[in-house]
Amino acid sequence: MSSSSNSSTPAKKAAGAFDVRNVIAALIGFYGVVLVLMGLFANSPDEQAKTGDVNANLWAGLAMIVFATAFALWSRLRPIVVEAPPDRQDPEDDGSGTTAGPSLHKG
Repeated sequence: MSSSSNSSTPAKKAAGAFDVRNVIAALIGFYGVVLVLMGLFANSPDEQAKTGDVNANLWAGLAMIVFATAFALWSRLRPIVVEAPPDRQDPEDDGSGTTAGPSLHKG
């Protein structure tokens, strides 16, 4: 009988929520939504006069939402794939190459 999984090949997994592009998309998207709301509901003639009769909050917010959407799509369409660490034989081994705790050798 043959097994469909090969034990010598490490498993690969997408970075998912830990991908920095998702964090950037979420932050930029949140600030974009805030700016769009400010542009729609808190735009006074005085503020619009400061920007040369342009609703700067609205346009900057829309641009940020487009940018955040592009980052989110990039993260979805081209995920970062990381290799899962191999199963460790020793539960005390943290993979750093050093031993935990005091040394038993007297020097």
